[in-house]
Amino acid sequence: MANIFKKWFDNLLKSIFKKKKDVKLGLYGPPNAGKTTLANRISLDWLGEEVGSVSNIAHETREIQIKEQITIKSGRKELTFNLVDTPGIATRIDYEDFLKAGLSKKEAKKRAKEATKGVIDAIKWLDNMDAVVVVLDSTKDPFSQVNLTIIGNLQARNIPVLIVANKIDLKKSNLKRVVDAFPQYNVIGISAKDGVNIDKFYEELFKLLD
Repeated sequence: MANIFKKWFDNLLKSIFKKKKDVKLGLYGPPNAGKTTLANRISLDWLGEEVGSVSNIAHETREIQIKEQITIKSGRKELTFNLVDTPGIATRIDYEDFLKAGLSKKEAKKRAKEATKGVIDAIKWLDNMDAVVVVLDSTKDPFSQVNLTIIGNLQARNIPVLIVANKIDLKKSNLKRVVDAFPQYNVIGISAKDGVNIDKFYEELFKLLD
């Protein structure tokens, strides 16, 4: 009886003093790969609300966006995390590119300045991440300087990584090319926009954050 009471008391103490860890899952990738679209998909599926706006113009997301305490379920399993949507990583940001996209000179310079700060913030936030989903555009060459920079930073920090090859609904999509580019990582093809393969993506999140 004494042993039973001691076990109960020990478990009670653990539950009282146990520090709850806020698991941070970061979405990283180049501009317009579909990070915010995926963030919106996850948040809508489990919270019923979006994280941020999306646009065809690069660097629509220029600040860190967080959705806290997202709980996803698969059978009897549950997984809770804070979702961190980051600005697109770029090695070069030129306001003239925004002029070509139709923004005014004032708007273009403002966006370029904010986008540059966003990239710096995103890199700084890497040190806070428990795991990262790297979102790549499967219609583009995966061997870009930006992609290799992102992967290199994650490798240096030993952060668990899942690579998502997004936009597999498009004709130019080439999932095999992304898989072959990063054989050391688990790669899953999805369409964040249409929800294609999203259930498989959630299954992989359980493995990533286990």
